[in-house]
Amino acid sequence: MTPRIKIIETSVLSNNWYTLKKITYDYRKRNGDWEQQSREAYDRGNGAVVLLYNKAQQTVVLTRQFRMPTYLNGNDDGMLIEACAGLLDKSNPEDCIRREAEEETGYRITDVQKIFEAYMSPGSVTEILYFFVASYDNTMKINDGGGLEDEQEEIEVLEIPFKKALEMVADGRIRDAKTIMLLQYAQLHQLL
Repeated sequence: MTPRIKIIETSVLSNNWYTLKKITYDYRKRNGDWEQQSREAYDRGNGAVVLLYNKAQQTVVLTRQFRMPTYLNGNDDGMLIEACAGLLDKSNPEDCIRREAEEETGYRITDVQKIFEAYMSPGSVTEILYFFVASYDNTMKINDGGGLEDEQEEIEVLEIPFKKALEMVADGRIRDAKTIMLLQYAQLHQLL
C-alpha cells in the first residue's frame, strides 16, 4: 500500500508551554494525485479525565478553574466548570487520573473504569484523552483538593446534584466538552 502522507519539513514555531509545529507534507488524494499541504499541530501530550459520581447521594464532583483560552474567546471571567483531568506526563492513564483526582478534588479513588478514548480537537491538537468514571463517597476524602500551587493551580471543588449538572449543560453553565461527554455517558448508562 502506498502511503498517503510524505512529510517534507517540520519546523518548531513555539516550544514554550507545549510545542507548536508547522508540518509541510505531500498528501495523496482519493483520485491518486499528490498535493502539497501545510498544517500546524499543537502537541501538549495526552491526558485523562474522570467523572466522580456518588450513586447514593446522586451527586458528581466537578471543578472550577480559570482557563485563559475561554476568556480570550468571550467567557466573561474565564472560569470553567470541568471534570477532573490532567496530562499523562509519563504515567499510564489510570495512574494519572488517580493522581489528578487526589490533587484536584481531594478524593483518593480506588476503582476507576475506562469508558473510551477520544481526540478532542483533531484539526489542531495531537492530544488523545482517556475517559474514566469512578464512584466516590465521603470516606475517600483525604484533603481539600484544589490542585498544586507549584503548577499555579487554583481549583475550586464542586459537589453538584447530578440533575443540576445536566441542567447546567442545558443552560450553558457547563460548556466543557469532556465534562459534557462524561455527564451524558453517566445519564445514558444510568450511573446515577
